[in-house]
Amino acid sequence: MKTASLALALLAFTAAGTGTAVAAPPEPQREVIVPAFAHAIANVPGKTLTALVVSYAPGAKTLAHRHGQAFVVGYVLEGAIRSKLDNGQEVVYRAGESWTEQPGAHHAVSDNASATEPAKLLAIFVADSKEKNLVTLDKLSLIHI
Repeated sequence: MKTASLALALLAFTAAGTGTAVAAPPEPQREVIVPAFAHAIANVPGKTLTALVVSYAPGAKTLAHRHGQAFVVGYVLEGAIRSKLDNGQEVVYRAGESWTEQPGAHHAVSDNASATEPAKLLAIFVADSKEKNLVTLDKLSLIHI
């Protein structure tokens, strides 16, 4: 069952059990990802350098995720990006700043640090050329009522 359908079914069940209408909370606005380039690395056979432009409207967020075995560099092009890797601290990076992510790292937080200004980053991946899934979102968990 799709997540949206599951959420609606859960809300209908809750409303039916209590006789009270329940509105679904609005989903947070998500990022927009646009591929920038992908190039085989000539002196490192089997590896590809791939870049994605990630744009965030004010307050937009990315769900927690991983990048498999890719090495990642995040470079802020515009605005401010809030980031948290593994069990580290949340850090806000501003335009012109960058960070790296080790292969297998858990990107627990990645969002626009501003509720009023847009933000944009360039995500650069060094990965096996055969790796096509560079972003794997964490599984959604249900909230028990």
